[in-house]
Amino acid sequence: MKVNQSEFIISAVRPEQYPDDGLPEVALAGRSNVGKSSLINRLISRKNLARTSSTPGKTQQLNYYKINQDLYFVDFPGYGYAKVSKEQRFAWGKMMEKYLLQRKELKLVMQMVDIRHEPSKDDKMMNEWLRHHGLPLVVVATKLDKIPKTRRPKHIKIIKEGLGLRPGDLFVAFSSEEGIGKEELWEIISRHAAVGKYAPELAEAPELEENNEA
Repeated sequence: MKVNQSEFIISAVRPEQYPDDGLPEVALAGRSNVGKSSLINRLISRKNLARTSSTPGKTQQLNYYKINQDLYFVDFPGYGYAKVSKEQRFAWGKMMEKYLLQRKELKLVMQMVDIRHEPSKDDKMMNEWLRHHGLPLVVVATKLDKIPKTRRPKHIKIIKEGLGLRPGDLFVAFSSEEGIGKEELWEIISRHAAVGKYAPELAEAPELEENNEA
């Protein structure tokens, strides 16, 4: 998918702040510092639309990015960051749960995991929760460039087995540095959000017969 326009819209903390234009939404969920901002920037071919940070836990709202006037990326707060208070983690969790279960515009969740490490307890819990609720899901293993090519199949296998992925479950190995997985991921996003070549064709309106009666 070619991105011609992208913009940050809002950092939302309440449903009334969410956009109300009905565009499809794709949520990005993952541990703090897993590379969500870098992935967004690579997908839209921009360097700094989504701010990257070396400080985990910086994202504390749902950050909305509009892409091509066609859809939104919704960047979630990172989970599993120990220095965030229990109260804050609970508040984030309730906000995310409400969004995931009630937001009708949500078309796909991208759960991001670091390919260098075996899935954490939080990664496993999130994956199980998403699948339990039947949410459309693709697992994205980030930072592929950090792994030597000869070891990548082994790390991919560890991720898939750790999350209990089954044949047919959507999975993409991704590198924000090298762009590996970009086209594959856009294909999945476009299909679920019904944009680009997957956009539904509008049926032509039937011609009305003229009524010549007096």
